[in-house]
Amino acid sequence: MKPQLFALLTAIAWGVGGYFEKKGLHMGKLSPQMGITIRTFVALIILAAISFPQWKTVTQAGSKALLYMIVGGGIVAGTVGMLCFYMAIKGASLGKVMPIAFTSPLFGALMGIMFGGEPVTFKSILGMCMTIGGIILLTIG
Repeated sequence: MKPQLFALLTAIAWGVGGYFEKKGLHMGKLSPQMGITIRTFVALIILAAISFPQWKTVTQAGSKALLYMIVGGGIVAGTVGMLCFYMAIKGASLGKVMPIAFTSPLFGALMGIMFGGEPVTFKSILGMCMTIGGIILLTIG
């Protein structure tokens, strides 16, 4: 499968999942922290089973690679990002929250340019501007 198709499936899963997460938070009168805990617990069980054959690669990854995964994925995205996302969907409509929350490609592109040595192209600048414009259009008023 092409990476772009996986990216589209990601967007669909996160958009549909966000709807159900918001409904669950409100119906169950759950705190954002409890919502994230339930989500993460279920994901951990499923992912642990799916990844079982690759567990041995963790010891071969090296401490710097694991530190990047722990800080970037576990702390920044997995904890801080998800906590902020759940607080946002608990307090506002999905139509206002989702467009802003999913500007993550913009920040990923900026990180790649600033720290990853990725080239600045007309297409990347235009895409970032269109992303910002789209977010403004969807969330004003």
